[in-house]
Amino acid sequence: MLMYEIIKKTKNKIKLNNEEIVFLVNNYTKGLIPDYQVSAWLMAVCLNSLTVDETTELTLAMRDTGYKMKFDFIDGVTVDKHSTGGVGDKTSLIIGPIVASCGVCVPKMSGKGLGHTGGTIDKLESIPGFKTELEFEDFKNILLKNKFSIISQSNDMVLADKKMYALRDVTATVDSIPLICSSIMSKKLAMGADCILLDVKMGSGAFMKNLEDAKVLAETMVKIGENAEKKCRAIITNMDFPLGKNIGNSLEVIECIEILKGNIKGELFDLSLEISTHMLNLSGKGSLLECREMAENSIKNGSALKCLEETIRLQGGDVNIINDYKLLPEASQKHEVYSLYNGFISKIDSEQIGLIALELGAGRKTKEDKIDYSAGIVLNKSIGDEVKKGELLATLHSSVMNDFDILSKRMQNIILIGKDSVYPKKIILDTI
Repeated sequence: MLMYEIIKKTKNKIKLNNEEIVFLVNNYTKGLIPDYQVSAWLMAVCLNSLTVDETTELTLAMRDTGYKMKFDFIDGVTVDKHSTGGVGDKTSLIIGPIVASCGVCVPKMSGKGLGHTGGTIDKLESIPGFKTELEFEDFKNILLKNKFSIISQSNDMVLADKKMYALRDVTATVDSIPLICSSIMSKKLAMGADCILLDVKMGSGAFMKNLEDAKVLAETMVKIGENAEKKCRAIITNMDFPLGKNIGNSLEVIECIEILKGNIKGELFDLSLEISTHMLNLSGKGSLLECREMAENSIKNGSALKCLEETIRLQGGDVNIINDYKLLPEASQKHEVYSLYNGFISKIDSEQIGLIALELGAGRKTKEDKIDYSAGIVLNKSIGDEVKKGELLATLHSSVMNDFDILSKRMQNIILIGKDSVYPKKIILDTI
């Protein structure tokens, strides 16, 4: 079998068979196919796409290039959740404790952030002492005791994706739905949970900028999951505005705790409740209505908060942060941004907010960059809120920046104020 022929077939929109896809994935992972040939094939995929069957076979072949987790030690169903990423997206720290406290095991593996979207692992590592790099036996014991744990992505899983994504990143071949699907789903399938809930983001702060592309991505990933004999569902959610009021690692941990304490409502609460409801429903815990009631009760009775606290304790973190936020990294510098006008908040550009958080030190421009866990933005207003001239719009936090003038002016252009009131945009756009 020749890689030349595989490139030629995809270039000419001829469907690849399973053997050809497995040959490509396995031999590239082993270093037997050069980067330049795989680059040519990736570009052909970007231009001509792949069928769902081809994408499924590519995903399964990638999944099989490394260690695959098994949760046969769990008595009952396991459920995983994946988000395609967005500004202020911190739902894993909320939905994990909710679902686990309702009796369903949530084993989760997450990554560190690169760019403006932020990573779940970075948020957890802002908690003093919290360990995300665990041996499987430790991971197993935490799940058996508390049904919820999040650990760092293993270097031994889905080896093909590591090589292929690095190549996509430097050859302008990231934005291809079949390649995005195979990258995400190969890791989810290698994780081994029985059920998978996918949160597909759409909007300015997301990879998918329009609803049509988001639906295609969601439908393809769900089909791949079902083809792999998993219970799989997707919800499409709005990322035209930041998720929640806090953007930045330790700031987002605080917001999650406040939601689990029942002190905060709004879009982040609503989305977390929706995701938790679907995860419980997929796991066979009842109807959507029954599962929503279970999720709500877990916050009201404090069991979800207790679950998060226990996970922090079992993974070496300081549980005292639950009631004393000063134990979390706190910025040495803060700068307040005030409104220049009277009116109503009409738009908050999610992507630009993320980029400012990145400049403040909350994210990474390269994989080698160190994060300022204290850095970020606290928004005082949401879309639709009335605002008076001189009223506080947001506070910038950083321990690596002293001069906030440029970023403050950018914030004034990102938080748009109009004369007329507007209705807040929907957070849940569709379910697949």
